Amino acid sequence: MRTIPNVLTRLRAEYLEMPGLRLTAEQVQRLCGIERMTCQSVLDALVNVQFLCVRSDGTYARLTDGEIISRPRAAKAHLDTSTGPKSVPRKPRESGGS
Repeated sequence: MRTIPNVLTRLRAEYLEMPGLRLTAEQVQRLCGIERMTCQSVLDALVNVQFLCVRSDGTYARLTDGEIISRPRAAKAHLDTSTGPKSVPRKPRESGGS
């Protein structure tokens, strides 16, 4: 008989090794070779610590798989203000003797 901590470790490793993995409770039960009650306890524990989530189709997936959308980062500009404003030389006006 497998212990719950051993099954937790094994199941975490499976999900970490295979990004995008989605399993039903029955598939987890077969994969780990455990009874239904133990399987449900392990899955509930992983959901409670927010490692897994239950999807609408009843499968269990990593909470972060496809859920995290990174925000675009603002561009940073470095403005050198230590030298003060720079002036652009102007072309002298021609006087048109009237």
